[in-house]
Amino acid sequence: MSDTSHDSLRQAALFYHENPKPGKLEVRATKPLANGRDLSRAYSPGVAEACLEIRDDPANAARYTTRGNLVGVVSNGTAVLGLGNIGALASKPVMEGKAVLFKKFANIDCFDIELNEPDPVKLAEIVCALEPTFGAINLEDIKAPDCFIVEKICRERMNIPVFHDDQHGTAIVVGAAAKNALHVANKAFEDIKIVSTGGGAAGIACLNMLVKLGVRRENIWLCDIHGLVYEGRAEDMNPQKAAFAQKTDLRTLDQVMDGADMFLGLSGPRVLKPEMVAKMAPRPVIFALANPTPEIMPDEARAVAPDAIIATGRSDFPNQVNNVLCFPFIFRGALDVGATEINDAMQIACVDGIAAMARATTSAEAAAAYQGEQLTFGADYLIPKPFDPRLSGVVSTSVAKAAMDSGVATRPLPDLKAYKAKLDASVFKSALLMRPVFEAARTASRKIVFAEGEDERVLRAAQAILEETTEQPILIGRPGVIETRCERLGLSIRPDRDVHIVNPENDPRYRDYWETYHGLMARRGVTPDLARAIMRTNLTAIGAVMVHRGEADSLICGTFGEYRWHLNYVTQVLGSEALKPQGALSLMILEDGPLFVADTHVRSEPTPEQLAETAVGAARHVRRFGLAPNIAFCSQSQFGNQSGGSGERLRAAMALLDREERDFCYEGEMNLDAALDPELRDRIFPGNRMKGTANVLIFAHADAASGVRNILKMKAGGLEVGPILMGMGNRAHIVSPSITARGLLNMAAIAGTPVAHYG
Repeated sequence: MSDTSHDSLRQAALFYHENPKPGKLEVRATKPLANGRDLSRAYSPGVAEACLEIRDDPANAARYTTRGNLVGVVSNGTAVLGLGNIGALASKPVMEGKAVLFKKFANIDCFDIELNEPDPVKLAEIVCALEPTFGAINLEDIKAPDCFIVEKICRERMNIPVFHDDQHGTAIVVGAAAKNALHVANKAFEDIKIVSTGGGAAGIACLNMLVKLGVRRENIWLCDIHGLVYEGRAEDMNPQKAAFAQKTDLRTLDQVMDGADMFLGLSGPRVLKPEMVAKMAPRPVIFALANPTPEIMPDEARAVAPDAIIATGRSDFPNQVNNVLCFPFIFRGALDVGATEINDAMQIACVDGIAAMARATTSAEAAAAYQGEQLTFGADYLIPKPFDPRLSGVVSTSVAKAAMDSGVATRPLPDLKAYKAKLDASVFKSALLMRPVFEAARTASRKIVFAEGEDERVLRAAQAILEETTEQPILIGRPGVIETRCERLGLSIRPDRDVHIVNPENDPRYRDYWETYHGLMARRGVTPDLARAIMRTNLTAIGAVMVHRGEADSLICGTFGEYRWHLNYVTQVLGSEALKPQGALSLMILEDGPLFVADTHVRSEPTPEQLAETAVGAARHVRRFGLAPNIAFCSQSQFGNQSGGSGERLRAAMALLDREERDFCYEGEMNLDAALDPELRDRIFPGNRMKGTANVLIFAHADAASGVRNILKMKAGGLEVGPILMGMGNRAHIVSPSITARGLLNMAAIAGTPVAHYG
């Protein structure tokens, strides 16, 4: 890195830490404190009730305080990152960063505690005294061998998990990566020879983990700055190193590299030379984890061993060994079952969970976060990426189960499947709301045809559909293109083996399709030649014809192109007196709950009759999500204070709805703030029929509905489910080009529910 680049990075990092306020953490209240009543509950006298409950049963601390979700990140700053012994105060930015990672990846609250105490025994005593505050302790950046002493004392005296992440976090991720590397290399733990450099805390912990996974201790050759650790060596030794001492006359790293299957480096830059790699066994596994400069650069290793499987500690090379894959999720599982420790069974469960995830299909969210990277299991993808949202559900659940099975859980979970679903819901914002839709979809096996079957998002959605539902995806696209893209994306699905394919260039049903389309459109100006051309080139029309012919139950289209263009062909083929578009309904999932918006796409300026239809359809669909519809007709006009315009049309729609008894709440016309603020609405119009906040907003102009939808999505962080095409009997849905693979999965679940389930 050039001096200019380094200076630029330095200034950016300092600005990040200083602005808009110093540091990376703040404390926020989780309960209201707006009046005297709140104060009397939060503090005196109400707080005494919680204190007495905990006095009578200490386990109640997890019910009435943050302790059950609070981790202490503790360091004395004696071995910080690549900075060494910089002291407790200078280590604080690192500890704050660790706390941020806990919150980001596992929603665990943290206090960082930096202690000016170099003596390991005294440091351990201070940490032990903190037990009433925390549900678990994460020891961080304490030098070896002091860290062994501190952890041993704390684990013996404390009845909560104590985990030195530099040791065990690194060991777990190395274990997962090694497990998969040997899988790729077709080797077994019990057969391999390992040479390791670095006798510090991380290095020793990694070797102990590899022994637990099956490596024979006699096949491990440990080297440090003084050379090989051998029996009888006195220089710079401790019991942890001595456990791996070899009885041999060999003394140097170079001498012990012959025939090594794996090199594990947690030492310093460029200690492994190319000529040493050349001595290794075929298909060597090289973990060069020193940062920022590894023990050997990947290109140097591959120059002499082209078949080498390589991991580093850097994010700019494949297979970054990063502790963030482990520590948030092992603590999440441990806290949620009230574990008294993090034992070997829990650590190995973490190894297995991480390794299994990499071998499974890559998530669409991880692919989106790491665009341009190859995320297919193999030599260059041994472990998941940190931003893979499946980690929370998979790894934490594995850890929780291991804690329960090994007898260290004080609050066992009654239903691990429900626990995993809860964790997934905390990561996938749509998961909780979509649950009733997915449950309804599982009661029937429907065939869903995707018009744009070659699109990456569609392919990922198809994979997920097969894994999570009983639906049968059908893809319109060229089989060769689909197969090539599935291979490149690391998806296991293949054309005609797992998913049905309609090839627009050469399909045996082509004549049937164009004749069907011509039969429907002959009196609307479509000639046989035009019908043939459309059935070769118009993917939406092909999908609609399939639904019309009964070869599919529902069509999903629109990943590219303009909404009304798709709607035209959907209506041509599938429309009838009974089935006609009634509007597009978008579910926006926001931090404070769901909000439905209509009509975002179908009608530019709907009539009163169409507005009433939209309200009826919206109420029907809202119930699919287990919610009671609370519909607000939104306008610039406020309860009749303006004549004409949108207010007049909305008032007329209200009058139409009032002609019959309705089983849902609706009110209007009103401003948007009145719809979302019950106190304001009651002040403007006392006695109005709506109670609480509206969860459905219906607008008299598509421009207004679409604008609100986009603002909520782009500026308020809303996640869209939809748009849902109402009125077409669930036979077609037209998505927007910005939809994600998970969004397509959600739409498939909606399309996969038979009409009988929701009216």
